[in-house]
Amino acid sequence: MADTRAAPPAPRPFFPGRGPGDPGLAVFLNAGDPGPPERFEELLLRLDGLGVDCLELAVPFPDSVTDGPVIRRSARRALDRGTDLAAALGMLARVRPRLRHTRVALLADWRHTVRPAGPEPFMRQVREAGADAVLVHGAPPLARPRCAEAAREAGLPTVATCYASSPPAVREEAARSASAYLYLVAHYGRSGSAAPDPEALRPVLAGLARPGVAPVAVGFGVRTAADVRAMGRLGADAAIVGTALVGRLEEAQLAGRDPVAAAEHFVRDLLRSAARDAASPSTNGRNA
Repeated sequence: MADTRAAPPAPRPFFPGRGPGDPGLAVFLNAGDPGPPERFEELLLRLDGLGVDCLELAVPFPDSVTDGPVIRRSARRALDRGTDLAAALGMLARVRPRLRHTRVALLADWRHTVRPAGPEPFMRQVREAGADAVLVHGAPPLARPRCAEAAREAGLPTVATCYASSPPAVREEAARSASAYLYLVAHYGRSGSAAPDPEALRPVLAGLARPGVAPVAVGFGVRTAADVRAMGRLGADAAIVGTALVGRLEEAQLAGRDPVAAAEHFVRDLLRSAARDAASPSTNGRNA
């Protein structure tokens, strides 16, 4: 019997046309927070309607050593609702055909998700669900080549990561291995901690900005529209906002307010403020 499943969409570039005068915006969410699934899917559609460039969609896992308490609590809420790999991919598959702007990079932990599924079946499932890229968190060095090969075989672009303070050779290798974008972690520590240091980031971004290198998105400590603009001025193609958005979701849920509306308001303000600033005569113009 013929396979009647739709072919996965062709890879689309991340942050096309973005750069210093017009940085892109990526946001991080744990799949399943907020719940139930239909509410989470509604949030993804609203973010797309606002013009968010990229969603880093995490398959939740417990006790992440790289995340601060806000994102760890979000993962626990999602896990308590039963959000596993199948549930996360199901939500993505239902929403993906309706997304018009937002690219989706699925983030999954090696130990909790990728290794149990097997890298090859995992990458195929992620591609079939409609993800535009994959980021494998915490893969040991010996597992990374297998993950990269499995992603290539599945036709799935990859997100590579490195610290701004990593040795130049490590940053260069990460940039070469990224086929979707390079996630440049602004500083050591957990997500949601210190703000990025512009003086430390400027020479790093200057060294990565050349033809043939994947777009660079800076995360960790990016909270406001001013932070997003600052990352653009330093040379990043985009900025990643995680803890600040997840914190708004948590606050709304604890207060009995609509978390989807709270997240939409926060992101709309991020984008509106950025557009107003970029349109002023003292800045580079932004086509919002």
